[in-house]
Amino acid sequence: MTEVTRNINNGDDSPPERRRGPVVLRRSSQAENTTTDQRLLDSRGPSDWVHTDPWRVLRIQAEFVEGFGALAEIPRAVTVFGSARTPRDHPEYQLGREIGAALAEVGFAVITGGGPGVMEAANRGASEAGGLSVGLGIELPFEQGLNSWVDLGVNFRYFFTRKTMFIKYSQAFICLPGGFGTLDELFEALTLVQTKKVTKFPVVLFGSKYWGGLYEWVRDTVLGEGKISERDLQLLHVTDDIDDAVNVVKKAYKAWEETH
Repeated sequence: MTEVTRNINNGDDSPPERRRGPVVLRRSSQAENTTTDQRLLDSRGPSDWVHTDPWRVLRIQAEFVEGFGALAEIPRAVTVFGSARTPRDHPEYQLGREIGAALAEVGFAVITGGGPGVMEAANRGASEAGGLSVGLGIELPFEQGLNSWVDLGVNFRYFFTRKTMFIKYSQAFICLPGGFGTLDELFEALTLVQTKKVTKFPVVLFGSKYWGGLYEWVRDTVLGEGKISERDLQLLHVTDDIDDAVNVVKKAYKAWEETH
């Protein structure tokens, strides 16, 4: 890639800059004595280049290619989030199982993070009801692997690649009680809808006792102080009823179909 040096002076003491493709380098601290082409063609030197950030781009690219290839033909789907720490004898596990089954019965595939707890429950419910059960796993220090109820599974190294797949291949999120991971995905989806990066995307918070405090804080404090709009608050739907949750998903999907 050609490197170009430009001396720019807009009357505001702007420093000289060099451009390396889309990258702008300013001041002497960014100076380099070689060009990109030279570094590419020079076979001498240490082999630690394979561990550098630019090289990792290829690994990231491979994850996107694998994810898109594996998920491109799945039917309409809903992602169910929830705690990996929920034991099988907990009422929330049974709820996850029932929600997975209810979604499968109306023609939605169920996507989860592929782990244990509520994720396993939703995958299990979908599989038992004859639906497609999808798990998008993530490489973690504490290895857990995909649960045994996943029919189609993809493992990822990078959270941001995995998040893209959740958003791209889901028509809605249903969030059961969960921890930081569930909260992360919840607010990621809300931000993408608010900023119109994706079309209207329903987010259902299942369990008013668990989510009620968060919803009230968003309504009374975040909205109350003008940090979001009333329309933003309406992106959240809190419920304790499975039929209600499924109807929110169906209604949103029907509206999407009518505009595509």
